[in-house]
Amino acid sequence: MKAFIPFLVLAIAATLAPSILAKEFMVGDSTGWTINYDYESWVKGKEFHVGDKLVFKYPKGIHNVIRVDNATAYENCLASTETETLSSGNDVITLTTPGKMWYICGVSGHCKEGEQKIAIEVLPQKLSSGSERPSPSTSASKGSSFAHTHHHGWMIANFGILVMTIIV
Repeated sequence: MKAFIPFLVLAIAATLAPSILAKEFMVGDSTGWTINYDYESWVKGKEFHVGDKLVFKYPKGIHNVIRVDNATAYENCLASTETETLSSGNDVITLTTPGKMWYICGVSGHCKEGEQKIAIEVLPQKLSSGSERPSPSTSASKGSSFAHTHHHGWMIANFGILVMTIIV
């Protein structure tokens, strides 16, 4: 039984590693998702990886978040009528594929006049500091997964370690 424990620990660590290494980015930091904010500057210097989460915080009913499919739609603030609109005021988007991603506010005038839009480059999933692996295949949402809950992989890892300590 004792010989089995190290393998179990390694299996748990390998399963949880991507979620533990994932980062949550509060879009706009303490300012949040709003008009007349320089999101282009906010993006500079940040690395977004598959598995990371973008958190859009704003007063519910004042703004929303819409993913657009390309740079032209982004520049012209045009969202497809078939695109899901997030409007909870605390929208969490999990980045699922590498590549360019574009998000805008669909409230009239907010994107075009208020520059409430963000473009990011998503890199492959980070396995550990400095190493990356190819990402999973493209999902139906083309690069992001809309989720309204927070996931804290480090809590799961700590719980697993605690359980393993009790078992041993």
